[in-house]
Amino acid sequence: MAITALPPDTDADIARVTEVLAMITPRWNVRILLALSGPPLRYSELAAKVSWLQNGQLHPKLKSLCDAGLVERTEHTARHVTYGHTERGVALLPVLPMVVTWAEEHLEKADRPLPAIEQIEDSLTLLTRRHAAAILWVLKSREEVSGRALARIVMPSSDGTNVYPPLRQLVADGLVDTDGIGMPYRLSAAGDGLGPVLGALSTWSAGQPLSQAAQHPVWGHPQAKPAPRPWVSTQSRPAPAAIPSARTMAASPAWHNRDLFSHATTARPKAAIQAGGPRR
Repeated sequence: MAITALPPDTDADIARVTEVLAMITPRWNVRILLALSGPPLRYSELAAKVSWLQNGQLHPKLKSLCDAGLVERTEHTARHVTYGHTERGVALLPVLPMVVTWAEEHLEKADRPLPAIEQIEDSLTLLTRRHAAAILWVLKSREEVSGRALARIVMPSSDGTNVYPPLRQLVADGLVDTDGIGMPYRLSAAGDGLGPVLGALSTWSAGQPLSQAAQHPVWGHPQAKPAPRPWVSTQSRPAPAAIPSARTMAASPAWHNRDLFSHATTARPKAAIQAGGPRR
């Protein structure tokens, strides 16, 4: 069933991403997924790694992650049961550093340095607001859209005024900009910066490798094809150019799961979102 007035492929894409966010955003889910990085663990071993969960909280969380296909329960014997990532769960983990990168650049400055895991949780909270994904998709595709047009596209079967509460929230969160009442809406720099995250979530939800995210029709950045050169029968040969010296590329810093639970930096980038924004 269509959820927007967008083309069926786009509508299905948004629905898949919304479903992925619903899997991982509930409190503690990302922390449990990170705690399971490595060899499968018995329930007691996992409980020791997420000791902040109260008695009775871990089991339903594990069940929901198993139902979502991110965690698998293996019963070796009646008294030996382990939990570990599925292949789909492992494939999803590389999206988390992308979320941290976006949060460090765009989230409102906190009063204290935040562990990366909190950066992830804060960021996911913004994306799971109702109709947020659909609104972001439309604004990315069409650049500027009036509230009335957004209502017809994002919630075609609803009252046209229902689009304004989520729009106002996205403006308050710093993901959407407008010049005032009655003026068109557009993505902010922070909203546009979500491209790698949303593209990766879309790619993963479609069962494709994350390397394909750059080709996403909305959030990707496919390489531009070189302009065709005219064919000349008597084209002169250019003089040989000096060979440039090889550039040494700085290696990208390795990201480890343990980094999510501690914040190594003392200074945060200048926040792009005004005070009163997304921090919970």
